[in-house]
Amino acid sequence: MADLSKEQLLKMYKKMVLIRKFEDRIGEIYGKGAIPGEMHLSTGQEAVNVGVCIQLRPTDTVAATHRAHGALIAKGVNLNKMTAELFGREAGLCKGKGGHMHLFDPSIKFSCSGIVGASMPLAAGAALAAKRKGTDDVAVAFFGDGAANQGTFHESMNLAALWKLPEIFICEDNQFGISVRKEASTSVISNADRAASYGIPGVQVDGNDVIAVYEAVKAAIERARGGGGPTLIECKTYRIKGHFEGDPEVYKTKEEQEEWLKKDPIKRFTDMLLSRGDITQGELNDLDRDVKNEIEEAIKFAEESPWPKAEEALEDVFVNGGVD
Repeated sequence: MADLSKEQLLKMYKKMVLIRKFEDRIGEIYGKGAIPGEMHLSTGQEAVNVGVCIQLRPTDTVAATHRAHGALIAKGVNLNKMTAELFGREAGLCKGKGGHMHLFDPSIKFSCSGIVGASMPLAAGAALAAKRKGTDDVAVAFFGDGAANQGTFHESMNLAALWKLPEIFICEDNQFGISVRKEASTSVISNADRAASYGIPGVQVDGNDVIAVYEAVKAAIERARGGGGPTLIECKTYRIKGHFEGDPEVYKTKEEQEEWLKKDPIKRFTDMLLSRGDITQGELNDLDRDVKNEIEEAIKFAEESPWPKAEEALEDVFVNGGVD
């Protein structure tokens, strides 16, 4: 199973379960009106998030989308601070001012945005900085199949290819751009095919198979760190929930949802782990309990954290001091 040890596989399992259970609890709490703003959950896309981020360094940059909880957890966020930010509390990553679509953690070089397609040029900038500094750090841009029709997709890929930037483009093809199917908006069957236009590798993988994602990204990271330039990886997955919490999902059929639920990435990975013979259900159950406790501690931390003071609303708007 790739070059992964038992310990690494269990870490991947725990991260995937943590993302799923966290999203489930946040969706439940959001439904009670305890979290401000909108809410976009990444349920079902855990294999992409973990398969990518589990092999990144803290110094590698990740620029993500409005559906970013999974990627941020996989990158190694402090869950207490992330949860407090969702609740709009002062102890949050951005002092409660950014909320769920504007999560930023410089300690692990992570950012996200509510602007569709914004991740790609931001990651290109980070990749250019890494190249000019002479490091072998990489930058990863997560984006959806809908964002692949934005100008930023083509502009960023062209620039990254031209300058051989260490950028990895991760297209999470979850079948829908809000409520629009890809075949109704995109002229090519696979976005991975578009990589040929820029002379770089384009790879399509099963986004519900965490090992397949891991192996494709591993090759892309090695290429990027070695100066070979960018790679586009299209991960075929499924957004189990709606575009946002409260979405009636009338654009989905019952039959398609049932088919995709059979491909649940966590169920598939669990079966794979148990088939190895050196991982037991008891070990997985222990990790499940650890995850539940970690989530409840984070929610308690968030609920007990104070709200930002009204007079702080205009703080943190500008950087203090001049620009070097």
